[in-house]
Amino acid sequence: MRREIHTDHVLECEQLSCPMPVVKTKKAMEEIMPGEILEVRATDKGSVADLQNWARRTGHQYIGLIEENGVFRHFLRKASLNETKAEVNFPHTMSNEELNQKLASGESIIVLDVREPAEYAFEHIPGAISVPLGQLEEKIPQLDPGKEYAVICRTGSRSDMACQILAEHCFSNVKNVLPGMSQWQGATESDE
Repeated sequence: MRREIHTDHVLECEQLSCPMPVVKTKKAMEEIMPGEILEVRATDKGSVADLQNWARRTGHQYIGLIEENGVFRHFLRKASLNETKAEVNFPHTMSNEELNQKLASGESIIVLDVREPAEYAFEHIPGAISVPLGQLEEKIPQLDPGKEYAVICRTGSRSDMACQILAEHCFSNVKNVLPGMSQWQGATESDE
């Protein structure tokens, strides 16, 4: 028998996709008191890695996750002021247009797509490598830190987190592609 977890606040993010669960969580965390527990309910599988990484980057505690019937119940504890970290965006970016030009000119650049496998399967940049954000740290040994990477997701949020993780692991030539696949105008393919 599982014991019910006490929460101070519940945030409904069901049917919302990246970056909305994180955006709504940020706003909710601003409105609650330090030490209080926020339960975020989401159906986007990407929310698992997104919220864990967001909490790690901001100093809030990601307590845990319960999955029930396709709903991910995330539990986060708001940090006190001395525990929080300023949220910093990855400073090195490239536009969709810049990436498209590099690919068209045949430049040696690796496109790393950090969306969930289903998102990648339906539409991705030809030749892009699929490494979902939640699996990135375990896959880092398979990547070459000496190569140039263009990291892409749907809107630039997950790819920003991925770039920060790669930079922490000594990848020095990494750029976050903005605004990402949601507005990509270049060639795409799907896994059918």
